[in-house]
Formats: sequence, structure tokens, C-alpha cells
Amino acid sequence: MTLARALYLLFAVAAGGRSAVQWLDDPGRAPLAYALSTVAFGCYLAGYLATRPDPGPRRRRLLTVLACVELGGVLVVGTLSLLAPRLFPDTTVWSDYGAGYAFVPLVIPVALLAWLRRSSGVPSADPAPAPSA
Repeated sequence: MTLARALYLLFAVAAGGRSAVQWLDDPGRAPLAYALSTVAFGCYLAGYLATRPDPGPRRRRLLTVLACVELGGVLVVGTLSLLAPRLFPDTTVWSDYGAGYAFVPLVIPVALLAWLRRSSGVPSADPAPAPSA
């Protein structure tokens, strides 16, 4: 199992567990936060399922969209949780940019996008060496 796949599984379990406990404990306390925890669970579960070895072009596109959704979620929720904490009377997986999870929710989509770019065959921005005479 690759590290990315293992992280997605771990975070699917963590976000799913958090979401379930939040909804079962007091669903009316912070429905926006609980819904975002549920969305995070869905992203991590989809990431786990899609990160099988040697993804084809369709799965690569799915992983790119998924990583962008995750990154957007972490950045938007992280920023809002700091600037407007009243929106989140309870935390989500993505609150404070994933600080409650050692910022791994912020790192996972960035690492996935970097891996997808590196493994896609897209040439890097490094200039080609000058031909020798």
C-alpha cells in the first residue's frame, strides 16, 4: 500500500468517525461543521478508492479534481474558521487548516497534485541543458 493510499484510508476513518460522532451527539449544534466533516470523509474515501496503483487517465483526472476540492476545502474552511469562528461552533477536519490533525489535511492534496504532475510526463520548468559542441 502506498503512503498516499494509507493516508487516505486513515483520514477516511478519522473523518468518518468524527462526522458520525458529531451527527449522533448533537446534530443541531453545528450542522455546517458536521456537514463539512462529512464532505471531508467523502473526499478521503474517494481518494482511497482512486489511489490504486497505476491509475489510468480517467482516475488521474478524478484524483486531480479530488485534490483541488480537498485543497479548496482546507483553504476556505481554514480561513473562515480563523476569521469567522462563530460559523464553526465545533471544529471540522479542515478547521484551522487541519491543525487538529497536524496539518496533514493541508499536505495531502498538495502532495497528491505534485505526484500527479511529476508522474504525468509533463516536462518540468527546468531549462534543458545546452547542447555541447
